[in-house]
Amino acid sequence: MSVEFNFKEKYTIDDLLRIMEILRSDEGCPWDREQDHKSIKSSLIEETYEVIEAINKDDSVLMCEELGDVLLQVVFHSQLAKEEKAFSFEDVCDGVCKKMIERHPHVFGNVEVKDSSEVLVNWEEIKSRSKNRKSVSEKMLSIPRELPALMRSAKIQDKARKAGFDWDSADGAFQKVREEADELEKAVRENSNIEEELGDLLFSVVNVSRFLGVDAEEALTKSADKFTDRFILVEKLAAERGIDMQSSSIDELDKLWDEVKKQSN
Repeated sequence: MSVEFNFKEKYTIDDLLRIMEILRSDEGCPWDREQDHKSIKSSLIEETYEVIEAINKDDSVLMCEELGDVLLQVVFHSQLAKEEKAFSFEDVCDGVCKKMIERHPHVFGNVEVKDSSEVLVNWEEIKSRSKNRKSVSEKMLSIPRELPALMRSAKIQDKARKAGFDWDSADGAFQKVREEADELEKAVRENSNIEEELGDLLFSVVNVSRFLGVDAEEALTKSADKFTDRFILVEKLAAERGIDMQSSSIDELDKLWDEVKKQSN
């Protein structure tokens, strides 16, 4: 027995809300009825990254589809919350509208700004005031631990910078990387605190990237892409020359790597 639904040529957000309501009903989908906030939280992350993929590919058709998938996750969580009598999709919309109005006083109020940098300063001040965050420590603690580690590290360092806790130049950041590398080597020799020292080294490298105005997350992604592309060519070259990579020495494979590296430069 099919549920009552008004099929259309073109649907709206109201239709999406109705569809989710139906899927969660007794006449809906068994899988959808079994879900809760925690069981579907990874889907929100996955769908968000797929939007990023579409943006990087400059694919507007794919981006439209993936944004729809992200919206579906918002609607799904909102329906779950509505059933729990916690909040509704309308509450989500109301909250974000009020936030945008409050944080854009230069648009919806009488505040004047010179440029976008001043907009960002005002945004942070209004955000801290609305969240009642007075100290820099409170602002640091508000950065979600669930963020990608490189991104979270950069945000934490930026909060410290705004409090004046920062190097005068990139030279200090570079020196810290060298110090942390030495400490990691010592930890490996002594087989002690290796994870901690490795983390300190990575954190220091993010600090350098911040000074250089480079997004550490994006830089590492591109390096991973470059390594993958070169490895594919190394594997192809080894196959062409009858070289078994697993039984070959690292020196022999490194020569193939250097050959591929020269070709790609």
